[in-house]
Amino acid sequence: MSTPQNTSPQDRPKDRPRDRPWLFRTYAGHSTAKASNALYRSNLSKGQTGLSVAFDLPTQTGYDSDHTLARGEVGKVGVPLGHLGDMRALFADIPLEKMNTSMTINATAPWLLSLYIAAAEEQGADVSKLQGTVQNDIIKEYLSRGTYVCPPKPSLRMITDVAAYTREFLPKWNPMNVCSYHLQEAGATPEEELAFALATAIAVLDDLKNKVPAEAFPEMVGRISFFVNAGIRFVTEMCKMRAFVELWDEITRERYGVEDPKFRRFRYGVQVNSLGLTEQQPENNVYRILIEMLAVTLSKNARARAVQLPAWNEALGLPRPWDQQWSLRMQQIMAYETDLLEYDDLFDNNPAVDRKVAELKDGARAELAQIDSMGGAVAAIEYMKSRLVDSNATRIGKIEVGDTTVVGVNKWLETTESPLTAGDGAIMVADADAEADQVARLEAWRTNRDAGAVKQALADLRQAAKDGTNIMPSSIAAAKAGVTTGEWGEVMRSTFGQYRAPTGVSKNRSNRTEGLDDIRARVDAVSDRLGRRLTFLVGKPGLDGHSNGAEQIAARARDCGMDITYEGIRLTPEELVASAIETDAHVVGLSILSGSHIPLLEELMERMKAAGLGHIPVVAGGIIPDEDATRLRAIGVAKVYTPKDFELNVIMEDIVTLVDPKAVAAE
Repeated sequence: MSTPQNTSPQDRPKDRPRDRPWLFRTYAGHSTAKASNALYRSNLSKGQTGLSVAFDLPTQTGYDSDHTLARGEVGKVGVPLGHLGDMRALFADIPLEKMNTSMTINATAPWLLSLYIAAAEEQGADVSKLQGTVQNDIIKEYLSRGTYVCPPKPSLRMITDVAAYTREFLPKWNPMNVCSYHLQEAGATPEEELAFALATAIAVLDDLKNKVPAEAFPEMVGRISFFVNAGIRFVTEMCKMRAFVELWDEITRERYGVEDPKFRRFRYGVQVNSLGLTEQQPENNVYRILIEMLAVTLSKNARARAVQLPAWNEALGLPRPWDQQWSLRMQQIMAYETDLLEYDDLFDNNPAVDRKVAELKDGARAELAQIDSMGGAVAAIEYMKSRLVDSNATRIGKIEVGDTTVVGVNKWLETTESPLTAGDGAIMVADADAEADQVARLEAWRTNRDAGAVKQALADLRQAAKDGTNIMPSSIAAAKAGVTTGEWGEVMRSTFGQYRAPTGVSKNRSNRTEGLDDIRARVDAVSDRLGRRLTFLVGKPGLDGHSNGAEQIAARARDCGMDITYEGIRLTPEELVASAIETDAHVVGLSILSGSHIPLLEELMERMKAAGLGHIPVVAGGIIPDEDATRLRAIGVAKVYTPKDFELNVIMEDIVTLVDPKAVAAE
């Protein structure tokens, strides 16, 4: 490794400039547009330099706040945006022409960008000066997040419609943030994260080539950005980012013939890992977040252009403004108090780093070749999904048996009660009246708009969707006419059809047998007593698309010898009860991570009793506060699990006990 010329701050020339820091963001939005606006203005006043908007699940999936599927989901994991009036309120007193805004929105990205453009024009902004990003990555929605609206091919078409439109009218806007963040959350190895994200980018660019002039294509390649995850193995994660840089340069040069180096630059933003935040000893999460930030800031040649950090207590519930401020201060200390930005890349010519980067690139190239042989990312969705489920099972298994240490979870469990989590105000609680308020304002909006203009705008939108015209102009016109998010989404669903993504969970047992012999024997014995195979229905009601937990429960139950039914996400309580009847289920397990567990489980339990299924035990898992767990048990839920219940075999034992005739008789 070469010796750096400047080995200490004293040796560094005093006139050597510091690099500009990355954009400081926090990912935020909740309850209502008005409440989120207050949070944004507060964060900006504390030194945040860009906005990152979190949308609630109805907005992400193209439903209005009063739709049946939206019940209990409004304002829970982000801000509800139902129409132009909400967008006005969200950015009131925030000059959009001067702001850099990231909107974490995918399936409804054309619609939310249209609302943003309309609101900016109302502010008097020059639209050509707008800066920011729409995530606009649909492939990972089928693989890991679940907020898709349409099937893959029309979804890909809308991604490139957005890109082509921004080329002409929003030259400073990033039209797509290829998102590998949720791939890692779903269990992807570094090689899979690299390959699946790059395969997505390739699918987009292959389609985009046909929508922009040939001479403009290299510049469009340069405007594709990425949104990545950084986990706790920060040396590997730093090497992953260097591999991303080198592979992207290689792909854009060799596959697309981009000659200008600035258009081959790998530009990315990051949120560090939320999957690794623990409910147990949550104060330790502060260290995890800091270490993970190092992975994307230490290496100058692979440094993030924007960083947003979760709050230390996000495994417990909604972070308070102070918690977000704490994460923001972490970034500011790194950028302004340390000397990190004063030096060249610290890892160039490091043999250990070079070896790891080469290893990651080789693994990613092998995966890319496999995906390419299958016809590309869209054709390989089912393959990639199954790989993620298997990789996540391996990850969880290592934590269960202690091969992977997680401090406070499977080692060093002894702890003193944390003063940070004490008291009633330790966790922010979403406004219980926010949903009713949002629905009332939505109804008023519909009443006060020009019905004729809305009808015409929807007709024009439907025609554009059918004939292949770029979807953006008609979407912007619809936004200005007063069309709602649900109405835009319904046009897309009725035009392109419904879609259910693959679950990645096959009916066949995997090869994993370690630690399962005793449970399999119990399942066999209980099945004999029941007179047929123990049958387990796993479901995800509501709009929550975080399916990792449900997939792993279903896969482990299958490997333990149970008959499992798992049909994926976005099922209503009514549909789940019908499935319980059809499969003659012995036990029903629901996974809900969006905070909508109370209304959804109350409805399910009522429907189970009405259908004569009140005797079937129901178990639930999710981010469920203790007081909510008590309430769920009071309405008849047999078991409640939270992220601290990471030992899947213990959960399997509980399920077997719940349906064992001998155990029930003993009670």
